[in-house]
Amino acid sequence: MNTKTSMPDGANTRGRSVALVHDYLLVMRGAERAFATIADCFSDAPIYTLLFDRRVTAPYFDSRQVTTSYLQHLRVGQHGFRRLLPFFPRAIEHLPLQNHDIVVSSSSAFAHGVRPGDGATHICYCHSPFRYAHFEREQTIAETPSALRPVMSRVLTRIGQWDLAAADRVDHYIANSEVTRRRIADYYGRESTVVHPPVDVERFHPTQPEGFFLIVTELVPHKRVELALQAARCAGKHVKVVGSGPDRQRLKAKFHDTAQFLGRVSDFELNGLYSRAQALLVPNIEEFGMGMVEAQAAGRPVLAVDAGGAQEIVASGETGQLVPVGDGDAFAEAMLEIDFEAFDRDLLIASAARFSASSFREKLVDRVACLTRGTVARPRP
Repeated sequence: MNTKTSMPDGANTRGRSVALVHDYLLVMRGAERAFATIADCFSDAPIYTLLFDRRVTAPYFDSRQVTTSYLQHLRVGQHGFRRLLPFFPRAIEHLPLQNHDIVVSSSSAFAHGVRPGDGATHICYCHSPFRYAHFEREQTIAETPSALRPVMSRVLTRIGQWDLAAADRVDHYIANSEVTRRRIADYYGRESTVVHPPVDVERFHPTQPEGFFLIVTELVPHKRVELALQAARCAGKHVKVVGSGPDRQRLKAKFHDTAQFLGRVSDFELNGLYSRAQALLVPNIEEFGMGMVEAQAAGRPVLAVDAGGAQEIVASGETGQLVPVGDGDAFAEAMLEIDFEAFDRDLLIASAARFSASSFREKLVDRVACLTRGTVARPRP
């Protein structure tokens, strides 16, 4: 867990009430870890979220005041929260933020839709515009059981319309990567600056690699894990898969000969897996991809698609290898022909250091200071 860092006087929050918002706190993956570091920057700020599981997120928010939406009483966890999709827009709008002067939201779906009071400044750290309502809408509908597709289409249409209106209420956007910055411009028509998310690079320690490749991700179709596992089967390579999700059982049944599915593991276990892997496999386009930084911090290269966050993290041929998007043959060829143990460990660790938590805190604090110094929030639609 990161050391708490209070906002300095230059951040222009003295005497002003700050609130923090995240979509839901039900797991501790990349976006949640980034939010934990944001929370470290505002050590006295209350936290608001749709759903919260203190047991799963411990110890990150143990000492914090956390206010949840009225949906919390349904006791829905990570495995069932998607069923509440149609109800999240209204619930996020009803979080009681009216008495705060500055709101910093961390959003990949709904958090940017909060309604602060008049005169408040709302800054959104955006991990991505809501993918299911925009750039993965058709894929989401296609993966829905056929009888439910008309209903899902209507739900996503309504959420998409709400999402665009919500974006117009935000005062300032900060993007987590260049691809997110472009999507904010394309879908919301809004400008933003990039502050790459934080990675606790100091917790990793290199060791001697072994013969397996590693995948660390949520097991959902858009992560394209099947492409990487099929490539590994063709190359005769073994893969360890960390993560869970609705696609786990199907993938486990199909690739039991190629992959070992470990589910969710502790940070200690994950550190060891990173450092012993030949390389981390990233077959999908990531908005950023904190796992790629974690692998480099552990002294291991990355084999990823040449798009999205990988282009900001991986120098092809130096800290990993980039291959064309959707090209399983290129993945298999790289796994067969590249000597992943030949990559310079010191160069990998130095590459990861660019995305340290301390660097993130400094940049975020500076950006919030710039956006709140002497400004008057614009009228909200």
